[in-house]
Amino acid sequence: MSCPYARELNGEDPNAERCLGDFKGINYTNYLQLHGILGSQNCITSAHDEHLFIVVHQAYELWFKQMIYEIDSVRALFNEEEVNEHKMLEIIKRMQRVVLILKLCVDQFVILETMTPLDFMEFRDYLSPASGFQSFQFRLLENKLGLKSESRVRYKQETYKKVFGDDPEILEAIKQSEEEPSLQVLLSRWLERTPGLEEEGFNFWLKYKIAVDTTQEEKRREAEAEKVEHMKTHMMAQYKRRQELFDSIFDVKVHNALVARGERRLSHRGLQGALMISFYRENPRFNQPHQLLNLLMDVDSLITKWRYNHVMMVQRMIGSQLLGTGGSSGYQYLRSTLSDRYKVFIDLFNLSTFLLPRNSVPPLDRQMKSRLSTMGEPDSEERRGKVVWSRPRSEPGFVSSDSPCPMDNVDNGEEKVSSDSDLEKSLEDSIERSCEASM
Repeated sequence: MSCPYARELNGEDPNAERCLGDFKGINYTNYLQLHGILGSQNCITSAHDEHLFIVVHQAYELWFKQMIYEIDSVRALFNEEEVNEHKMLEIIKRMQRVVLILKLCVDQFVILETMTPLDFMEFRDYLSPASGFQSFQFRLLENKLGLKSESRVRYKQETYKKVFGDDPEILEAIKQSEEEPSLQVLLSRWLERTPGLEEEGFNFWLKYKIAVDTTQEEKRREAEAEKVEHMKTHMMAQYKRRQELFDSIFDVKVHNALVARGERRLSHRGLQGALMISFYRENPRFNQPHQLLNLLMDVDSLITKWRYNHVMMVQRMIGSQLLGTGGSSGYQYLRSTLSDRYKVFIDLFNLSTFLLPRNSVPPLDRQMKSRLSTMGEPDSEERRGKVVWSRPRSEPGFVSSDSPCPMDNVDNGEEKVSSDSDLEKSLEDSIERSCEASM
């Protein structure tokens, strides 16, 4: 705040009104560089709707830039040695932002579709050889999420990088995005460190296999006991198909073969972690990881919707037979990008294939319940903004699993854990006191 007496000393009236321009500093127009942004819509024809076409696509590119910015920051957080609750909250917030931006991008087609095919024909021929296929930011976004080159549909029998051959800076950025760990790769590494997968501890995978074998045995017996022949055949076919699916995740060689074929993305242990989070998502420490897995599926779903809207708009504007302005097969090429091969987090969608009824889910033992409980009160250093764990952690890359359990307390310097009966009695006493207070 400026001093009014200083103005009086300078010969100015301290009571005089000051306009916004009197204050020093950067103004709105210069801060946003609006002269450059608003002056970049250079139409090459006199067609009225060309201006809309340019503005919509420039808006897409700005949103692509923001999503890349968010994805890069999330990748950086996942690449750190520790990913605790505080960082997970930030990761979730940024991925939620990406999801909202993608929803906006999907809806943006509605504005573009106010342009009719005849309106588009007025300037379409002047666009060649420009094409949306040449959006290098969208390629960067795909690569940073985790889309593999071998999963892409060939562009005129060439690699997608062919169209950027005359721009070494773009080619270098794309090459770097392919070589750096993608979000999918970092997610897989993070899931591998899920607490409870250790063979010497809770050993979720062994317990899960026992539960699957038990459930499948029950299905087999039900099928064999069925008297109606056609129903028996149907039930037995279902049992065998489901058994094949379960065998594909319990046999590491089969799983790795599916990864090599591009049908799965997560490592074998990463898949185990994702399944464990899905089963025990209601436990405090798995709540945030489960939110993240859902957000990643949202990203895949919304990108697929964006591709679909693009396909439908192209078909509406130029039909199914004309070539694209960049020389691709237009509608036919775009439609081929809607397959599952373009889904980066396809394994997360398929987790439901391997879920079991709640009554068949292996129960958590007391130690795992303690590890997955919420963290107790932060110490003084944590309150000052430093992330300090009061106990050593055995999973440095995942959310804290060995932080103090709220049920633990100290009595005469020795650790004392309340028994289940003590907890039940305490709960009953609490309920009784509440009832008395309300009477």
